[in-house]
Amino acid sequence: MANEVSPRVRKIPERQCIGCSAHRPKSELIRIVRDPNGEISLDATGKKPGRGAYICKASACLAKAKKSRRLEKNLSVRIPDEVYERLERELDCDER
Repeated sequence: MANEVSPRVRKIPERQCIGCSAHRPKSELIRIVRDPNGEISLDATGKKPGRGAYICKASACLAKAKKSRRLEKNLSVRIPDEVYERLERELDCDER
C-alpha cells in the first residue's frame, strides 16, 4: 500500500478586495476592469482583457474604494463620478 496516490488538492485562487482589504476566493469577488480603450466596466466572468481590480459584491466596498481612491490607483486612471454611479447601479443589480 506504499504506492497509493493521494488525490490532488487544487489551490483556490484568492484576491484582495480594494474596498475592505479582505482576502477572499476569486469567485466571491467582482473584477472591475479598465480595457485597452480606457473604458471602466464590471467583469462578471473575470476574463475581459485589461487591467483589473477586485471588489466584494457590496456597494459599501465600492464606496470605501472611491473615498480612498484605491480604484483609481489600481487601474492607473482618473475615474469620473458618472463611472462610480454606473458601477454602483451594476453592483446593486448583482446583489439582487
